[in-house]
Formats: sequence, C-alpha cells, structure tokens
Amino acid sequence: MRIRLLAGVLTLALAMTACSGGSSDDAAGAGAAGGTKTVRLAINPWIGYEASAAVVAYLLEHELGYKVEEIESGEADSWKGFEKGTVDVVLENWSHPELKKEFIEDKKVAITAGENGNKGVIGWYVPEWMVQKYPDITDWQNLTKYKDLFKTDKSDGLGQFLAGDKSFVTNDEALIRNLKLPYKVVYSGSEDALIAAARKATENETPLLMYFYEPQWLFNQLKLVKINLPPYAIGCDNNVKTVKCDYPPYLLDKIVSVKFAKSGGSAYELIKNFVWTNDDQNAVAYDIAVNKMSAENAARKWVEANKIVWQDWIPA
Repeated sequence: MRIRLLAGVLTLALAMTACSGGSSDDAAGAGAAGGTKTVRLAINPWIGYEASAAVVAYLLEHELGYKVEEIESGEADSWKGFEKGTVDVVLENWSHPELKKEFIEDKKVAITAGENGNKGVIGWYVPEWMVQKYPDITDWQNLTKYKDLFKTDKSDGLGQFLAGDKSFVTNDEALIRNLKLPYKVVYSGSEDALIAAARKATENETPLLMYFYEPQWLFNQLKLVKINLPPYAIGCDNNVKTVKCDYPPYLLDKIVSVKFAKSGGSAYELIKNFVWTNDDQNAVAYDIAVNKMSAENAARKWVEANKIVWQDWIPA
C-alpha cells in the first residue's frame, strides 16, 4: 500500500507515533522480516522523477514487501528531510554541490548511493520551426537581435526567457545578466507549464525561448533545439553570480540518509542497485503524462516488460 504525504503531515504522524510508544527506527525499514517496514521516498516535482519513483516503489512493495510513503517536496526541502528524519531516499539528484556539502560533508546525515543511470542535460531551447526560419538563432550571441520576437506582456519590453519552477537547478538570471542579453526571466511555475508552452509554440508557430532538460518524454512528441551557450568548462560555474557558461552534463545520482544506509536492509540494497536509462524513464513518464496511466500502472507495465533490467536490482 502506497501513501502520498506532505512532509509536514508526515512529521506530525511520526510525532504521534513516538508518543504512543513507537520510534522512528520502526519505520526506517531494516527489512521486511518481522512485519512490514516503511521507506520514505522523496517525490520531486517533475515527471521523470515520478517515473523513477513509481518503478522503485512498485518493486519495494511487490518484490520485497515494504510499504512506501511518498513525500512530495522540492529538491532542497527533500534534503532537509534527511536531517529531520522524514526522508530516506532521493532518487534523482542533479548535482547540488551546496547540498552535498551541507548534508553529506558537514552535517553527515546523508550519503550518495551511486549513480541512477540517467544522464541529465539542462539548457535553453527554441522550437524547431524557429531554427528553420532563423538558422543563426541557436548561437547565443544572436539572441540580442531576436529579442523583439520573444517580447510578452510579462517581459517589460525585453525578450522573455521562460523558466520552470524556481526550485529547479537554474543559472538563467545570472547567465542573462553576465552575457548582457536583453531578456527577462519569467517563471512558469512548473514542468507542466513548460510542456504546455512548448506544445503551443510548436503547434501555433509562436516564438519561445525556454529552460528545458533531458531526460524528458516530450522529445518523443516534438522537436526542440538547444541554444549554443558559451561552452562548459570545469569550474566555469563555481560562482553562480559570475557564471557565463552553459550547464554541465549531469550524471544523476541517488542520495539516502545515513540512518537508512545503516538499517535499510534489502530496501537500501535495491536503491543502491537501481540503475536505468533515459529511455527507460521516458517510457514510464510517457505512460503517466500522455497515456494517463496511474503511476502504479505505468510502473507495473514497465516492470512486466523489463524483468531482464530490474532483476539484478533485487538483493540476493
């Protein structure tokens, strides 16, 4: 049985459990023997993450007999859960050196559990039709002359750069400032809003310059073309206030609480062993987003078709 909770609600529930004589150790998931254990799985707000979480949760429940509590939160808030005891696992971490320093190096409440196999790309994108009409628009230095194409009622006379949720990994405001581009960042507020904008811009051939990323199921439906920002070099983004380069490639990894690593038993072993591809994630995400399957049904479909992939994740 899967329970989806907000972090604050879970904290209250844990407090009530403690008052009744239980302890947080009982819920940490030392193994299925002796009763069902619980794994607290952070759910970050993008569909690819939900796809990964759905498959891991399905296997924890149906192969190992655990209960999964899904904790909806932003990226930074998920890490705070390691310290509070409300989160055991983050399945898809997009680098976050500042969070690793705080929670892994300094506070020592979390550790990495290895890469999850997904290769992340973040960048600036325009619809394919714009590249066909304006072939040089993919060079960032030409964005200045095209700024009027991107003006909106929200961009204050500048070109609009459409971003996602403010909690996402983003350098865009600093990039625009440091590259002296006449654009204003406008936050759409969510991944769904970015996808809707990309669809509208493609269908209606309206100009759009946007933040986007891979892995992402939308690339199976329409074509977006990445803008060539100044190339990334190691260290060029160390200071976000002065950054003038593209985003780095990301090898996404898994983060778990130290407590879960020590007492998580088979659940922790499965999390460590979990490694899949962008195509795997996109397939599940597509079923959730486009085919309107529940996360559990999309996970079941993938699990039934891909035993050769996941059987090695299950502890011996």
